[in-house]
Amino acid sequence: MNQRSSTRFDFLSQAFHWVTAVVVTVAFILGPGGFGRLMHQGVDPATQSDIVWHESLGLLVFTLTVLRLIWVALRPTAPEFQMASWMQVMGKLMHLALWALMLALPITALLALGTEGHPLTVLGGIRLDKMPVIAESSIAKLVDWGDVHSFLGDAIMWFAGLHAAAAIVHHVVLRDGVLASMLPLKLR
Repeated sequence: MNQRSSTRFDFLSQAFHWVTAVVVTVAFILGPGGFGRLMHQGVDPATQSDIVWHESLGLLVFTLTVLRLIWVALRPTAPEFQMASWMQVMGKLMHLALWALMLALPITALLALGTEGHPLTVLGGIRLDKMPVIAESSIAKLVDWGDVHSFLGDAIMWFAGLHAAAAIVHHVVLRDGVLASMLPLKLR
């Protein structure tokens, strides 16, 4: 791999970033409020397109995140920018939080489905009715995994919003090229 430094992220890093951002946002918007209530009322999730899309996009987020982590290990060196050390620390913490949330959200969704006996329904008519490994696991009854998933879903949107706001401050106030490094088109 080419290890020379640049002021811009490579195309694949940019594509992973923006596709993941869009998928996470759409999955959040389609997140079915009261999902558990619907299932307890006997509503089949396969008949609810928002649930099918939400669960499909959740699996896509997990897949993209794993692929992104592999790419981070293999890609050319990421751009580095001069900034205060507290900004560097905060940036690393923000990225760590977003990475953790992108991995934890699909996992907590599966835990919620498995412990509550709800099926996983995804596009293409794929359905997994029972998840006994999850339902019978020692962590199954530790917490209400649906509540955890919901909380983490809200948290990722707050962190993503702060991440975007920081990028805008870097562009408008600091003018240091941080935002431009992740955009496919050059900003002036």
